[in-house]
Amino acid sequence: MKILIKNGHIIDPSRKFDRVCDIYLVNDKIKKIGRNLKIIDKNIKIFDATNKFVFPGLVDIHTHLREPGFEGKETIATGSRAAAKGGVTSVCCMPNTNPVLDNLPSIEYVVLKSEKESLVNVYPIGCITKKQEGKVICEIGTLIDGGILAVSDDGNPVMDSFIMAKALEYCKTFDIPVVSHCEDLDLVNNGVMNEGEISMRLGLAGIPNAAEEVMVSRDIILAESTGGYLHIAHISTKGSVNLVRDAKRRGVNITCETTPHYFTLTQEAVLGYNTNAKMNPPLRTNSDVMAIIEGLKDGTIDAIASDHAPHTIEEKNREFDLAPFGIIGLETELALAYTELVLKAKMDISTVIKKLTINPAKIMRIENRGSLQVGNFADVIIFDPNKKFRVGDYIASKSSNTPFLDWELQGVVDLTIVNGKVVWQNGEFI
Repeated sequence: MKILIKNGHIIDPSRKFDRVCDIYLVNDKIKKIGRNLKIIDKNIKIFDATNKFVFPGLVDIHTHLREPGFEGKETIATGSRAAAKGGVTSVCCMPNTNPVLDNLPSIEYVVLKSEKESLVNVYPIGCITKKQEGKVICEIGTLIDGGILAVSDDGNPVMDSFIMAKALEYCKTFDIPVVSHCEDLDLVNNGVMNEGEISMRLGLAGIPNAAEEVMVSRDIILAESTGGYLHIAHISTKGSVNLVRDAKRRGVNITCETTPHYFTLTQEAVLGYNTNAKMNPPLRTNSDVMAIIEGLKDGTIDAIASDHAPHTIEEKNREFDLAPFGIIGLETELALAYTELVLKAKMDISTVIKKLTINPAKIMRIENRGSLQVGNFADVIIFDPNKKFRVGDYIASKSSNTPFLDWELQGVVDLTIVNGKVVWQNGEFI
């Protein structure tokens, strides 16, 4: 297939490319980029991107596709549709499925299922420990042979410091990150939202900032002592941002991510016992939100991920204490980043796109994606910054658990191309 995108404002942070020109795709690769490209071919598909942005396809390194085991919440097929609609062309899926991804057959299942049913590129992340119990390290070398890019017990923190240190040490030999879910369960102590005035008012058990920050601090110390590559997931507090910033100044081998809900929402979203605002880590205070935005601006926070975590309506429609943690986010992460960071916080758009494309690709060592360089895979999106949409009308996921349901966001993905194939175009899956 041959595709020519004309007159688009191309932004490729990987090489500081920011100008209006054309991009030519042949089969699954980027063939040429330049002004007023003249391609004579009767079989070519031409898309006019005048007054629109052309970005590399987004790389989301923290998603939950729920398959195998929780297909009532999401499947690889439906999750990939949500991704394509949101402009995400590559996703890394977390291993807390049923069974968990702690052995070669389970990894191979996800890889083969994705090749058959997914509209986007899917990269599995394996477990750190067997059954995610935090006791015995998995046979990580075997999991890498199956196709994993990283290891994580996401959803369960590795409480045993010896095990975490050995995981960092072992993964150092493979040059893959250990993705840490930073949460001290002793400090969480059955908490369900941020600890503070609102948790007291609602009579809900609170989770202090220290529950995250103690583990961030511990894992930084372990990464510094072992030389292993630590990636901290879904960072949410001012204290955590400061800890990571200081660690980077000392040269610790560390990266981190945040999610759109931590730079847009505060604990006030829980008022009315809104279970769609129940997530882990919990929504924090305005001071934390401002610190997250500052961390994105100054480079402390490397990447933006969705932490797409679907749950059924029945699961979320329970009393707050019993409802599961998590929200969906694949369809909305780009629009939230554009609306809240570019338009409201006045962040440079290239800096924001960098944290959604080339930075996460580098973190997970995904080659030839997250960038529009000639010769790379043809993962490209057209983004119309002038269109608006209501989130509740835009969901492609099997689930709809999001606190943004009634929000109107600025910016719509008009076209998503994955490996040179159009998978989403003007409101329809192809």
